[in-house]
Amino acid sequence: MTMADPSSGVKAVLVDRDDTLCPDVPYCSDPSKIHVFPDVPASLKRLNDAGYIVLMVTNQSGIGRGYFTVEQLGLVNAELLRQAESEGGRITDIFYCPHKPDDDCDCRKPRVGMGIQAIAKYGLDVKQCWMIGDKEKDVEFGQRLGMRSIQVSDECSFSQAVDEILG
Repeated sequence: MTMADPSSGVKAVLVDRDDTLCPDVPYCSDPSKIHVFPDVPASLKRLNDAGYIVLMVTNQSGIGRGYFTVEQLGLVNAELLRQAESEGGRITDIFYCPHKPDDDCDCRKPRVGMGIQAIAKYGLDVKQCWMIGDKEKDVEFGQRLGMRSIQVSDECSFSQAVDEILG
């Protein structure tokens, strides 16, 4: 029996959307209201160039609350991708939880359903993965999956989080 090469799995950075990639617009259903932070496009490219895929994981309870549709979320996310990928970086996939907080689903962060889906779909090696988000529940989500996590804030921008990952 041979040991599996721990570096054989895919390495990824999972990222939250609101207040991580762009300012939070509560229950945003209008693509014209999405504006990625200025440091995001170049930072995504740096991650991709270093061999990381980037996956967005986002709670979107506005769907469950009836504030917007899956189709409207798709338009908002398409605009986010257009802006975020403007300097050659790429967000490979988007996972979202459409449920309300009291729906008791398995996918709403900090529960790990979206992460398990991402791991299965892309063959992620969690020891080579990171989570970046603005809330404690984002950090907890990544930690529950066995990933290192970074919380962005006024003191730690997205690009600074990427600096830490690429160390």
